[in-house]
Amino acid sequence: MPLLILIADDDPGIRLAVKDYLELAGYSVITAQNGREALFLLETYHPYLLVSDIKMPGKDGYDLVKQVRQRPEFRLLPVIFLTQRNTTEERIIGYQAGCDVYLPKPFAMEELGAVIRNLLERSQMIQSERQFSDRQSKPKPLQAQEGSEQVPCVEQPPSFKFTQREEQVLILLTKGHSNAEIGNELHLSPRTIEKYVSSLLRKTETSNRAELVRFALEHHLVD
Repeated sequence: MPLLILIADDDPGIRLAVKDYLELAGYSVITAQNGREALFLLETYHPYLLVSDIKMPGKDGYDLVKQVRQRPEFRLLPVIFLTQRNTTEERIIGYQAGCDVYLPKPFAMEELGAVIRNLLERSQMIQSERQFSDRQSKPKPLQAQEGSEQVPCVEQPPSFKFTQREEQVLILLTKGHSNAEIGNELHLSPRTIEKYVSSLLRKTETSNRAELVRFALEHHLVD
């Protein structure tokens, strides 16, 4: 399933150009013409990344990102500012507001694409690591104390919490795809795919790809 990106810009030409470029690159895109509309779309669709202009009617990009960062569910949302404001002071204000990257207009679509890919890869790896840490930190069931009534232990089937991207990588792995082929399919670099494979190996406590694929099939982790 393509990752969803939100574009907020009051210039319809910019919105359309960026939307067309990103959709050709394999992403899903929704657009807003001001900060108020962008905030509504964020709350409704929870996109994976926000690209925003700064100067917009009603609610500008600074106010939009400040409000976004105040909400726990959006604190790690990657944010890119696309703007004609390019002084050092304005860039500092942008980073203080909470943006990750500040790209001045005019910009190259290829650079924007590279920045988006990098931010999404980093964001998904952080999410994967956090979910793994949460699973590891869950308290284990208490053992029955000596002398107390023994409760029969019923072995439960293994339960795994994968990110959407990890599930996609695992499915393609079971189909015999290489890192390069998976990267082309998911619009990620082979190096990033290797990180996802390592995360899957760690979560399933398997030692290599063949064991991981066999484990996934035996435990019905893929359809």
